[in-house]
Amino acid sequence: MSAVIKQWQDPQPESQRPPGDGIELTATLAGQEPLLSPAALSFLAGLHRRFEPARQARLAARRERQAFFDAGGLPDFRDDTAAIRNSAWRVAPLPAALLDRRVEITGPTDPKMVINALNSGAKVYMADFEDSTAPTWANLIAGQRALRDAVAGRLDWTAPDTGKHYALKPFEQQAVLMVRPRGWHLDEKHLRIDGASISASLFDLGLFAFHNAKALAALDRGPYFYLPKLQSMEEAALWNEVLEHVETELGLEPGQMKVTVLIETLPAVFEMDEILHALRSRIAGLNCGRWDYVFSYIKTFRAHRDKVLPERGQVTMTQPFLRAYSELLIQTCHKRGAHAMGGMAAQIPISGDEAANEAALAKVRADKLREVTAGHDGTWVAHPALIPLAMRIFDERMPTPHQQHVLREDVLIIRDDLIKPSFGTITRAGFEGNVEVCVRYLAAWLEGNGCVPIHWLMEDAATAEIARTQLWQWLHAPSLFLDDGTPVDFALLERALIGLPSKLAGDAKLPGSGKLDEAIAMLDELTHSPTLAEFLTTPAYERID
Repeated sequence: MSAVIKQWQDPQPESQRPPGDGIELTATLAGQEPLLSPAALSFLAGLHRRFEPARQARLAARRERQAFFDAGGLPDFRDDTAAIRNSAWRVAPLPAALLDRRVEITGPTDPKMVINALNSGAKVYMADFEDSTAPTWANLIAGQRALRDAVAGRLDWTAPDTGKHYALKPFEQQAVLMVRPRGWHLDEKHLRIDGASISASLFDLGLFAFHNAKALAALDRGPYFYLPKLQSMEEAALWNEVLEHVETELGLEPGQMKVTVLIETLPAVFEMDEILHALRSRIAGLNCGRWDYVFSYIKTFRAHRDKVLPERGQVTMTQPFLRAYSELLIQTCHKRGAHAMGGMAAQIPISGDEAANEAALAKVRADKLREVTAGHDGTWVAHPALIPLAMRIFDERMPTPHQQHVLREDVLIIRDDLIKPSFGTITRAGFEGNVEVCVRYLAAWLEGNGCVPIHWLMEDAATAEIARTQLWQWLHAPSLFLDDGTPVDFALLERALIGLPSKLAGDAKLPGSGKLDEAIAMLDELTHSPTLAEFLTTPAYERID
């Protein structure tokens, strides 16, 4: 892969270019200059010029692979990489700060969230520029500023409505910081290099590393990253090239920057050994990004009538294809000396209804017990109130910092286990629930909010994508019916969309209420399209500043 990428490298070194040459900012915000200094912009431009052609090649490979699936092909383990899967090797030893990751909290990068997450008692905070952040320019700049100030130990925030003051605990009591940039498929339209938008991945990771990498290295805290939406070992190898380049440019030791990769696409589950191998000098683990994984399953098999999933409430980790995915990830990681991280608990506390709250917490307990019993080394939660519950379960059943000694040699997963059709139904409530979640999330996202509580679940782009792609697939698959015999057709969608504004009218605090009509129109357009849009956020991004 290195040779493939290097043939695209810009022959003119960045240091020989005039300052600001070819660099255009299309948005300005008061106070952004310290973050986007000439030196920072030159650094980002260097990343773009060196790696953008290779990124485009990888995105073209995605489109080619999806065309194969649309023509009836099925994903499988690669013949050309069998030697990697079958040989004995291990990833580099893990740094001390990443040995114990039993509970991680994730969320956006606004100052209040950053402070609360770092102070939360979780082992790790994943600061998310991806699925839980709507990438308005204001959000991106505020997030980078908050993280820079947090690394420097000077972040604080005062709530404008209540005057409550938030400040960081001492460094030793903070969660370990990891940052998730946006995926390879996304552009950052506010920064153009030589007339083209920079990769959102390179913008997010590059800007954070430029300002914080040396300080974090001095603290023995990385920098550490989560890498999303990978589909192949070649995409992992491209990330490795990027990180090697960043380390060289910023004067870091080779392998200083550590990563965890989310296995959240169906193609990637067939290349987990290969992804670990491509990043073996810096990878700390793989994560079961299960909501995006369900979304990817739907998208991959969008043209396969026999792979249509039931409503999302029935697509739990007990479904055979998801259980196989989780167990294979654990086996693969532990064989190679990497952590196998569990998935997200999206529940949030239900105030004013003790019975409903206890029922929700029971689901979280069962899910975390399943993960630790299966051999996962840690798990994710979306709300600080769930940290003690998850921590207690892992403490009771995982007395060691991790359980890489659980090799799961009992697991024997073949291709068909990972693509097995699911059992279940589509109810009217399930169909209408998908419509509501997608519209409400999209409306909030268009107003700049990427993490939205809906019916006591913390919805982000991944869960909204499940709702959106399910609706498209159900409406375009032949002869689908609700469990009561009602045809799943566009008349059913139209009734749900027409009834939604009145259904939501009583919620005075509805996030995104000003964008509700726009979100309804957008979902209507996306579901009627003969072609499934790859990502909901791509067309939506054109509608935000």
